Amino acid sequence: MSSNIPFKTISIIGLGYIGLPTAATFATRGVSVIGVDVNEHVVTKLNDGKAHFSEPDLDILLEAAVSTGKLRAVMTPEPADAFILAVPTPFLEDKSADLSYIESAARSIAKVLKVGDLIVLESTSPIGTTQKVCEWIAEERPDLNLPNENNSGDISVAYCPERILPGRMVFELVENDRIIGGVSETCGTRAVELYKLFVRGALLKTRAPTAELVKLMENAYRDVNIAFANELSVLCEHMQMNVWEAISLANRHPRVNILSPGPGVGGHCIAVDPWFLISAAPDKTALMAAARQVNDSKPESVLVQVRSQMERFKRPVVACLGLAYKPDIDDLRESPAIHIVKSLANDDVKLLVVEPHIDALPKSLAGNKKIVMTSIDQALLEADIIVLLVGHNAFKQIRRDTLLRRIVIDTVGIWQPKSDFA
Repeated sequence: MSSNIPFKTISIIGLGYIGLPTAATFATRGVSVIGVDVNEHVVTKLNDGKAHFSEPDLDILLEAAVSTGKLRAVMTPEPADAFILAVPTPFLEDKSADLSYIESAARSIAKVLKVGDLIVLESTSPIGTTQKVCEWIAEERPDLNLPNENNSGDISVAYCPERILPGRMVFELVENDRIIGGVSETCGTRAVELYKLFVRGALLKTRAPTAELVKLMENAYRDVNIAFANELSVLCEHMQMNVWEAISLANRHPRVNILSPGPGVGGHCIAVDPWFLISAAPDKTALMAAARQVNDSKPESVLVQVRSQMERFKRPVVACLGLAYKPDIDDLRESPAIHIVKSLANDDVKLLVVEPHIDALPKSLAGNKKIVMTSIDQALLEADIIVLLVGHNAFKQIRRDTLLRRIVIDTVGIWQPKSDFA
C-alpha cells in the first residue's frame, strides 16, 4: 500500500465539540469534507452553515466551508479517503468507559472502506481502544487485511487525541502539538500526512497504546492538581481563612504553581477520563482515585455553605450565577454548577439561575417550578443569597456595592479581596 495517496475527501464521524471544528478546519484547507452525525438537528444546522453550540470564530469557518461546497453533513457514512472518529466516550455506572459509540462508528464506516483508506480515532479512550477499532472493522470486512505492529495492512489505523480548550478551539486545533499513535509505523506516517494539512504544531509519532495513555495522563494530571486546590479551599473554609490570598502568596515561590479552586470539576474530559485509568488498575491508581473523590465531593462542600446561610431565612431566594463547567462557554457537560442547583431545588427555596451563554434551562433543570432563569440584574435585585458558581466575564463586571446587601458565596474567587487587610 502506498503512503502517498492524497486525501481528496475526509469524513468526520461525530459533529460535536471536537468533530465540528475539526471538519470546518479541514474544509477551509481546500479539502472536501463530509460530516456525519446521527442527530438530524446537528446535520441540518451544519448544512445551513451554523454550529449547534457557541464557539468563537466557528460560525465564520462553517459559513465559509459550506458556502464554498467544501463541507456538507449527512447522517450515513459515505466513501472517503480518511475517516476521523470523534464520538463521545462517557463512563458506565462502574466508571469504566462506554465504547458503544466508537464501536457503532467503526462498524458504520466499515461498509464504505476501500484499500488505502485511513482511520483516525480522536475520542478519548482507554488503552487498547484503537486495537478494538481494528477488530470491529475486521469483523465487518473480512476481505480487508487490518494492520498490526508488523503489518501495514490494506488500510491505516491510528489514534490522535484532541487537546483543545473550549473558547479557543479554532486557534488551538491549528497551533497545538498533536500526539499520533499508529497501529503500525506506516499507519502513523499516514496520519501525520493527514494532520499536516492544517496543524502548525509538532506532529509527534508513537505507538497507539502510548498515545492513548498520554491523553489520559494529561487529564489525570490536571485533575490531581485541581483536587489539591479544591482540598485547600475546603480546609480554608473550615479554618475561616482566605484560600485565594493564601494560594497567591504561596505561588510567589519560584517552584510552586497552585491552581485556583472552584465548585468542582466538570466537562467531558477531566471529570471523566481519569476513571479510564483508575478502572483499569484500581490497586495502582490510589492518588488519581483520591483526586477524583476530592473533586466529586466539592459540590457537596458548596451545598453545606449555601444551606448554612439559607437557615437564616424562612424561604430564601438564592441566585446561582453560572451553569457552564468553565468560564465564558455554553458547555454544560458534567457541570458541578448544575449538580448544585438540582440539589438546592430539593429544599424550600426559590432559585434564580443566571447563565448568559444559554437561552433556556437544560432539560435536567427545566420544568422545576422552584428554578427560574433570569437576568443578572433581576437576580441581584431579588436574591437573599448570591452563589457564584462560574467565573464568567459578565459576572466580573458586577459592581461590588450591589453585593453588599446580600449574602455572597464566591466559589471561584473573582470577588475575593486580594488580602485579608484589603
